[in-house]
Amino acid sequence: MENGAVYNETTEPEAKALRRRPPFGCTVRHLPGWRLPAKVVQAIFSFLAVVCEEIVEDCSSCSGLYFFEFISCSAFLLSLLILCMYCTDLYDSLGEDKVKKL
Repeated sequence: MENGAVYNETTEPEAKALRRRPPFGCTVRHLPGWRLPAKVVQAIFSFLAVVCEEIVEDCSSCSGLYFFEFISCSAFLLSLLILCMYCTDLYDSLGEDKVKKL
């Protein structure tokens, strides 16, 4: 019986080389140049705004202060979300089109 040719080739695909991932999935390739420092400064300033708002103990008309609290806290959380999205593998997982729409 001449079936030797069947056993010469393997039916399993070649093992792919393991992709080296940066530690914790962090990368800065999506925020080149001045964009990364600008986003970090934005996060720091929005955090300082939250802290400054929390320092106020008494106010006569607090509606403006509550609005400022909402805006500064939202800005801080959104800037952290943007940093996490651009500096981790989440950017590659979602795809560039979905990130731009988001």
